[in-house]
Amino acid sequence: MNPTRGIALKLVSALLFAVMSALVRYLGARYPIGQVVFYRSAFALVPLLVVYAWRGELAAVVRTERPLGQAGRGMLSIAGMFFNFGAVARLPLVESNAIAFTSPLFSVALAALILKERVRVYRWSAVTIGFVGVLVVLSPHLSGDELTVAMASATSLVGILYAIGGSLANAGTVIQTRRLAESESTSSIVFYFSLSCALAGLATWPFGWIGPTPTELAALIGIGFLGGTGHIFLTESYRHASASVVAPFDYTSMIWALILGYAMFGEAPTQAIVLGSVIIAAAGLFVIWRERRLAMMQRRHARALHPGEAATTLRTP
Repeated sequence: MNPTRGIALKLVSALLFAVMSALVRYLGARYPIGQVVFYRSAFALVPLLVVYAWRGELAAVVRTERPLGQAGRGMLSIAGMFFNFGAVARLPLVESNAIAFTSPLFSVALAALILKERVRVYRWSAVTIGFVGVLVVLSPHLSGDELTVAMASATSLVGILYAIGGSLANAGTVIQTRRLAESESTSSIVFYFSLSCALAGLATWPFGWIGPTPTELAALIGIGFLGGTGHIFLTESYRHASASVVAPFDYTSMIWALILGYAMFGEAPTQAIVLGSVIIAAAGLFVIWRERRLAMMQRRHARALHPGEAATTLRTP
């Protein structure tokens, strides 16, 4: 374990995903979502397969004991990617990014409903506060003239619905990943995720893709390479540090979204977006802190009940 390296890798992955989102925003709402999803997923397979081949893990990539479980996760991933890209193309980067970070809060609710996990009042409070933050972010769209304009153009309204749908789908993906992780390797989960989304994106070809210019083609391919490389750095970060250590650094992508949104598109965040983002981030960080605290308490309890087994476990490399 090397927490410093794990945090550094996580920071790089957050930057890569932020740049990827900026390129999706650059292509805008005029590009079919399915076309963007295809390039994102198909070209993401290139760096992933290169790295796994270099490690000699290609056999593990395609091996799966639960094909139906992989298919179920694939469906959720497809929905999440379509929704997320639809939101990024229609909303300012920092706004779509802020709403996306409600996914851990949805995960708490789904874990209680689906996995029957015991969720105490602390985490439910964090979920409630987080959704208050969402209302703050959306408040400009819910007031008078802005609501009229949003409904007239439909772009902002559709973007908001996409963002919320994407957050909910991503939360479902997290729950399904927890189930798959019991028997499936990380490489196979990532591979089937990318393959499923690539096939789903390709299926939209008959509905009218756009012939990209050389610059736009470079952006489409870049989206795929950045997504695939970001996944590699993300996975590697968890090899060097526990999830509770590196997960909070996901929120640095909000800073990158603010910087890239302003530099590339002149999107200056409103006070409501900044305040709401801070509230959502605080709620999400509290959930992460609470999960870490509960895990530590469970380990202490296990060591107290079985001191001999705990000592053996600690000595085992």
